[in-house]
Amino acid sequence: MIYFNGFSLKGEEALFSSYLLENDTTVAGFSYGAQKALEYVYQNTTQRIDRLILLSPAFFQTQKPSFIRTQLRYFNTDKEAYIKQFLQNASKPSSIDLSPYVHIGTQEELEALLTYTWEKEKIQSIINRDIAIEVFLGKKDKIIPIDEAIKFFTHTTHYIIKDAGHILRRSDG
Repeated sequence: MIYFNGFSLKGEEALFSSYLLENDTTVAGFSYGAQKALEYVYQNTTQRIDRLILLSPAFFQTQKPSFIRTQLRYFNTDKEAYIKQFLQNASKPSSIDLSPYVHIGTQEELEALLTYTWEKEKIQSIINRDIAIEVFLGKKDKIIPIDEAIKFFTHTTHYIIKDAGHILRRSDG
């Protein structure tokens, strides 16, 4: 399997083992990595790929430009504090500690994540190549506008985990 990490994370695929398929024909990604995974599959015409798994895809295309500017400003002011708050929000409603997976991202990566546009034409092109797309979303996601993401991905095979957040974990208690 080819896996793409989320923003400021490394090795977190272990958290998603119940969603992933370990084989040579699967491509997967979490959050920012979901964007990268989709682009990889879309542009790849030589390697056999049977399945694309998008875990909590980072979906910000409906946000106002002021939201993006604010996020970039906070990141540039104090990267460590920004990442700490980001990972706390990503883990909610669970209390999972994401610090073992922290790998501070760059301003360019954050800007790419926030300004990425998901295109239905790309998704349809992948489906037309007989590649299954599975999207997993947590209904209590505090990172992305979840209702808008659900609406966008409605034409894919998608799973909405009722009591889970961005990291697809439910409340611990």
